[in-house]
Amino acid sequence: MKKYIISTIALLSAFFVNAQEFKDLASLAPSYGYEMQKDYFLYSTNEEHAPADNIYSKFAEWQNKWVNPYKIAIKDLPDSLVVDCSDYYHPVDGDVTSQYGPRWGRFHHGIDLRLNIGDPVHAAFGGKVRVIDYDRYGYGYFIVIRHDNGLETLYGHLSKIQVVPNQTVLAGDVIGLGGNTGRSTGPHLHFEFRYLGNSINPTNIVDFNCHVPYNDTYLVCKAKSFNELKNYTAPKYHIVRSGETLSSIARKYHTTVDKLCRLNNLKKNSVLRVKQKLRYS
Repeated sequence: MKKYIISTIALLSAFFVNAQEFKDLASLAPSYGYEMQKDYFLYSTNEEHAPADNIYSKFAEWQNKWVNPYKIAIKDLPDSLVVDCSDYYHPVDGDVTSQYGPRWGRFHHGIDLRLNIGDPVHAAFGGKVRVIDYDRYGYGYFIVIRHDNGLETLYGHLSKIQVVPNQTVLAGDVIGLGGNTGRSTGPHLHFEFRYLGNSINPTNIVDFNCHVPYNDTYLVCKAKSFNELKNYTAPKYHIVRSGETLSSIARKYHTTVDKLCRLNNLKKNSVLRVKQKLRYS
């Protein structure tokens, strides 16, 4: 029997139990397909076949903790996969507020969709819930679902989770409620497509104006589907030391003063502070 770890805070949210009323976890667990052991971990009692196990089991066992337990470089992915998109259900009706790709000095692995707190969030495809958790400095309350078609989807910044790990869901099922949890500047759904842990631009698959896939199938192709992710170079920074100038820093990194000024919103005569963080790439 495999061990699955679920944080108490996520479990409370999933079970809709008020903390003051949450007195006997052991009595609740069996009704959701779990056994409670004396070490307070939850163990799945559901031994059904995991979705797309023929693809994923080669790289990692089914588990309920990590968003990306596979750690597979793009170059090592299978060459291609034909994904069935025919049962796609758009998770929320809101407009796109932020696109996939580089953003604020990091890579944004999904697309953000406008919603109101409490709006229902729907599963995009049929499959099985793999992860529910809370990420204070990132996704907030979030869900990861492994789908029968070989993709995984992630739904972030939820206000409430309405599924449990290992639960089978259908396309269109309500899995949670929209929110503003975690690292978020306003209510929205952060929505990701992943294949063996590597994110795919959702707009490659879905027309977000019409809320439907472009085609009934999508070809995940190692050579083309991950170009934005492959080509991304994370920003690099220099910490200013005593006596350094824009010119000396530019020489150090084989760049120009003009580029340093542009990247850091500086002027050529700006005075640098010791320990100031400057982006140079």
